[in-house]
Amino acid sequence: MIRMRIFLTVCIILLQTFLLSRPIAAKNPHLFKVGVATRAFTPPEPYNWRGAKTHQLLTSIWYPAAPSAAEQSQFVGPSNAPFALAGSAAPDAPFAAAPAKFPLILLSHGTGGSALMMAWLGTALASHGYIAAAVNHPGNNALKDYTIQGFSLWQERAKDLSTLIDLLLADSALGPRIDPNRIGAAGFSLGGFTVIEIAGGLAELSRYQEFCSSPRKDGMCIDPPEFPNLLAKTTELAKSDPDFQAALRDAAKPRRDPRVRAIFAMAPALGPAFSVDSLEKISVPSAVVAGTADTNVPPDTSAKFFAAHIPGAKLTLFTGVGHYTFLATCAELGRRNRPDLCVDPAGVLRDDIHKQTADLAAAFFSSALK
Repeated sequence: MIRMRIFLTVCIILLQTFLLSRPIAAKNPHLFKVGVATRAFTPPEPYNWRGAKTHQLLTSIWYPAAPSAAEQSQFVGPSNAPFALAGSAAPDAPFAAAPAKFPLILLSHGTGGSALMMAWLGTALASHGYIAAAVNHPGNNALKDYTIQGFSLWQERAKDLSTLIDLLLADSALGPRIDPNRIGAAGFSLGGFTVIEIAGGLAELSRYQEFCSSPRKDGMCIDPPEFPNLLAKTTELAKSDPDFQAALRDAAKPRRDPRVRAIFAMAPALGPAFSVDSLEKISVPSAVVAGTADTNVPPDTSAKFFAAHIPGAKLTLFTGVGHYTFLATCAELGRRNRPDLCVDPAGVLRDDIHKQTADLAAAFFSSALK
């Protein structure tokens, strides 16, 4: 009996020792604290600002921070009345000391969105050891006035990402910590379109217009709520504005940036605008994520189309998930004022989909950017 008690006591001690030896892995799966910084980059002129009044690339950057970093809740909008949540990060915290360099992931927001609406992914990637940089695309972000050019000169968004690479590498604080040989890109909706273009896909407005004039048209052919009558205004401007005409002709030029070695597209938009031939020539590792209940960008004509024609592309479809689930989780103000963006289909938990998507992205880039 005494021996049995001794045996049980030893087992309990060993079990407690085992459990106490695992708190970091069990309680905190993140490898790094997260820092956040902002930059107002001024690229060399001439630059196509798409009619935007602000001639800067406003950028949010999340990065692996030192263990001493004090993370704070971040918000989209004022902290006392935020539109959405932007994760936890330590503003301007020191970088983690090691490794010396981290891979870079460029983030591209959706139509009419903003860099901070990508914070859920940016903070998650930073915690896994990536520098994640999200740019506000001129004329197409919620911080400034929208413009027709910003909403319709899609190819300029890929130029924003390429320019951002140059500016980040040249930044005295950020550049030395970036591994230039490990650069990827991730985007949501029109941001997904953007990363496919930077990987080599070629899209033209004329193909999209042809699709939307055909019996095959779907939810992508409806004007975005942020810009009523966009299609009609774009068509009219294309008839009357020589600069806009020239920019549309320029859309046929490739936007491939060989420095981008992997892409992760979430609910990527405008599949019908792409030439199949260009998609079939994409050679970088690619992943596509979307929801089966997406009526804004139906997966049949975009996510599935891209996955079918980009060689080796990995497709993940979340059952019952809609388009805007890939936006930041909304606060009370957002849910009240913009339920179309903030309220998910019944049974869908946005934070859970974010975690699953972020885990997919981290694992994908870990494999693709070796």
